[in-house]
Amino acid sequence: MATMPTNVGGMERLIRIIAGIAILYVGAGMGMPLWAWIGVIPIFTGSLGWCPMYLPFGIDTNSNQ
Repeated sequence: MATMPTNVGGMERLIRIIAGIAILYVGAGMGMPLWAWIGVIPIFTGSLGWCPMYLPFGIDTNSNQ
């Protein structure tokens, strides 16, 4: 079974998850639900280790390949 390729490296994944949680928390706390939903995106991409916006530009910050 093939796994999904990762294009986001370890430290960047951690930063994305922390930033996403912060955006989610601040957006929800200030009553701005759009910002709260925007915070889900970096959490999702950091958790998966894959960012679709990197594909067109050929960016790959994962050093394990």
